[in-house]
Amino acid sequence: MRPLRWTVALTAAAATALAVAPAASADPDHGSPWRTRTLNSDVIAPFHLTTSQGSLYVADGATSTVSKINRNGSLTTVATGAQPGEVTGVAFSDNGASMAYTGTDYVSGKATLTIRTGKRTVVADLSAFEAKRNPDKRNHYGLADPTCAGGALGPIASYTGMVDSHPYAVTRWNGSWVVADAAGNTLLRVRDNGAISTLAVLPPQPLLVTPEFAQANGVPDCAGQVYAFEPVPTDVEVGRDGRLLVSTLPGGPEDQSAGARGSVYRVNPWSGASTRVATGFAGATSLTETANGTIYVAELFAGRVSMVKGGGPVGVVDLPGVVAVEAGNGHLYAGTLAPFDDQGNPTGTGSVVRLR
Repeated sequence: MRPLRWTVALTAAAATALAVAPAASADPDHGSPWRTRTLNSDVIAPFHLTTSQGSLYVADGATSTVSKINRNGSLTTVATGAQPGEVTGVAFSDNGASMAYTGTDYVSGKATLTIRTGKRTVVADLSAFEAKRNPDKRNHYGLADPTCAGGALGPIASYTGMVDSHPYAVTRWNGSWVVADAAGNTLLRVRDNGAISTLAVLPPQPLLVTPEFAQANGVPDCAGQVYAFEPVPTDVEVGRDGRLLVSTLPGGPEDQSAGARGSVYRVNPWSGASTRVATGFAGATSLTETANGTIYVAELFAGRVSMVKGGGPVGVVDLPGVVAVEAGNGHLYAGTLAPFDDQGNPTGTGSVVRLR
């Protein structure tokens, strides 16, 4: 994931997110309105939610903390990441004895997964693994024939996977941790001892370059070509069938210039093979599957929580700024971003809500 003109950065998305204004909307299956109940309004960037042993936890990227949301709505910090830095994902083992969270140190640029079991802490260096292995180096991104760009796109006209790591989400699977690396375009398996291996490399996201899109990006001669964007995995969850569900941004614009192209993949963790099960999401930053098999997706740029139906999104709850969604404890939860100014500074707070 590269912060260039044709790519989407999650931090930029946070800066442009709308102010939080939860609203009710129709449930397409039952015709009854969904309601939101605010559980906490102190968070700023609740990038990830998870449940464990009946409790709800939130990873706040803005404060670089993992917190438990208490019954009275207050927060109890249970882990702190680098300062300055961010914590974006959190997960627990099935028995709640172990916790893991993804983090990035803004000073060193080091990306890590921290695993805590009792008094034992193991830190897996994900950026070092990326620098050594660069798992998506076999992927080709950009144009098949970059000469049409005439140098206008610089290095992103045609390239293979670069060394870059931004661990975003984590889940527990088969006795290990699985990390969705949004910049590495991969799912990484991390064992409790910190050993790292590649579980899957997500496929490039092709876009047919229209004359309008080519003109807007200063490459009119590239119209008709296909540009392969990076996949940018943003969340990973274990599905009911034991395979992994992954949400992705398309690595490029999701506004009207290219259309909503976020997707949901099902990944076979034993083979690494991925199958796209739905697409057409505007900013798919998080997903979850309920006990009855319904998949919900947080669409940040559409400002709503949607369900997967017929291979695409069906909006169920309008929730401006929504960045996270999670099923657990018999409920559906969502997290919304605080409003931000043009410099990326929060001008208010976000929220964690329960959807009913």
